Amino acid sequence: MQRDDFHKLFKSTGPVVLPVIHVLDTPRTVRNVREVIGAGAAGCFLINHDFEPESFLPIIRDVRAAYPSLWMGVNFLSVTGKVAFPMLSKLEREGITIDAYWADDARIDEHGENLEATEIAKIQKDSGWDGLYFGGTCFKKQREIEPALYNDAARHACHFMDVVTTSGVATGHEADLGKIDTFRDAIGDRALALASGITPENAANYGDVDCFMVATGINEPGNFYDIDPARLDALMQVTRTLGQGEKS
Repeated sequence: MQRDDFHKLFKSTGPVVLPVIHVLDTPRTVRNVREVIGAGAAGCFLINHDFEPESFLPIIRDVRAAYPSLWMGVNFLSVTGKVAFPMLSKLEREGITIDAYWADDARIDEHGENLEATEIAKIQKDSGWDGLYFGGTCFKKQREIEPALYNDAARHACHFMDVVTTSGVATGHEADLGKIDTFRDAIGDRALALASGITPENAANYGDVDCFMVATGINEPGNFYDIDPARLDALMQVTRTLGQGEKS
């Protein structure tokens, strides 16, 4: 997906903020979604850190029922698109629209083989699900890739996903700016998302990123699950400023 098209989709000139909600149950998730909407964020991702995907599905259904028009993506933790795309297709057939899927590991081979990524692409096509695919590339907690090969990995990733998605070395750790520069050079005008380490304090350093997928940087201190409205508001203000800068 071209980055201009991505920004037009969300009607945003600066980085698009998509808070990531670590779900535990429906009431707590709905409460956090209210904070996302109240801050004027474009949407959110839900992720299941504490239980298997099958237990996640009822919460997804409940949140969609509560907010039919919410832009909502999901991450089924610890599985790839091989498992996720059929689940997304099943939800779609039930009338549960999921706008995006984020995989921590899109199974990109920096050397260009990409047999598994190709298989996942076929499964996605066969599933009939047509939301946006955010694919983790050189991503935290996955197979370690030499920095010298980041360019190759990012370049290959463009063939298999809508939004190339990377991270710092771990949850809450900001990404090395050199890594982001390498990704941008490799993917050109394709959309780029960053899914770790963004905070209101450092977000201005990442103005060349198109999407901030953020959790710990906007959560209450020491709280893995609940958004701090003041921190989310502060991040939103930074991204609006970055967007105004692009106009000038």
